[in-house]
Amino acid sequence: MKLDNYLTLGRSGLRVSPMSLGTMTFGSDWGWGADAGESRRMFDAYVDRGGNFIDTANFYTNGSSEKLLGQFIAGKRDSVVVATKYSLNMQPGNPNAGGNHRRNMIRSVEASLQRLGTDYIDLLYLHIWDNLTPIDEVMRAFDDLVRSGKVLYAGISDTPAWQVARMQTLADLRGWAPLVALQIEHSLIERTVERELLPMAHELGLGVMAWSPLGSGVLTGKYTRADLGHTQSAEAGVTGTRKDVAAGNGALQPRSLDIADVVAQIAKEQDRSPAQIALAWLLHRTAPTVMPIIGARTFAQFEDNLGALDVVLDSDALQRLDAVSAVAKGFPHDFMALPMTQGVLSGGSSVRRPA
Repeated sequence: MKLDNYLTLGRSGLRVSPMSLGTMTFGSDWGWGADAGESRRMFDAYVDRGGNFIDTANFYTNGSSEKLLGQFIAGKRDSVVVATKYSLNMQPGNPNAGGNHRRNMIRSVEASLQRLGTDYIDLLYLHIWDNLTPIDEVMRAFDDLVRSGKVLYAGISDTPAWQVARMQTLADLRGWAPLVALQIEHSLIERTVERELLPMAHELGLGVMAWSPLGSGVLTGKYTRADLGHTQSAEAGVTGTRKDVAAGNGALQPRSLDIADVVAQIAKEQDRSPAQIALAWLLHRTAPTVMPIIGARTFAQFEDNLGALDVVLDSDALQRLDAVSAVAKGFPHDFMALPMTQGVLSGGSSVRRPA
């Protein structure tokens, strides 16, 4: 697999690289990102190797991520696919500067276009569901932006599967621009998305991007059980150290370190880095295909991450990784899979759905 072995994104015809360059680390505003020079090195190397899918958000490093990306894409805008997001509040104290509503979507897009130095956004994500905005308001606003040419495709991130399904169905029924991409946390330490979100994406034609594919760094082997007592204040948010963020988002847990141990064992057997093994596990996922978003802090980490494209995991390695990281599907999935349930459904006949 190579960065220039492009895939079509979901139900669209848009061609994107199988691994996206994440830019949440572009800028040092939060205390743990890459400076402008290191960010530029990663961007240039990614594009030089055929990569074309860049992921950012208005909120990342307080807007610095989009500003830096705007500088980097100057002169090569039409050769890259820029994905950004709206929803998170950039003006604390102003209730309308955050959320999923039309006003914030339009305002955020105009501000992102200015920071990026472009007149269109290839892919705009709703960043996180606010549990407040009517879905018709969201989907009609997406459609208006697509019809205006300021946004070419719509996507969604961090939203319950049932809500995404409602939104996609509404868009289809009314002839509005559909969602073509779903961005979710997915890694060996976060597999609960396999219960509803991934099957939904497969059925509804959504391309899947995985954020935090290394589990906030836990799967790289950088943390040990001595780090389990580390805590982060509720006020810190995304600022501080990477360890603060890993602790704050719940990635630094005993189970996560158990999984990281198996990743490290397989990495040693294959003379690879743990990060490459963890990313390769995602790249092996099908139905739907999962595209990891790599967000390195240094050029060395970035180059190591790209090495995952060359990793081939055999059935034994995949079985060991699947076994240590498995999560219960829960009801109704476990109930539907019971031999008794399947027996009374099929009446003894052998029936399967073709791939």
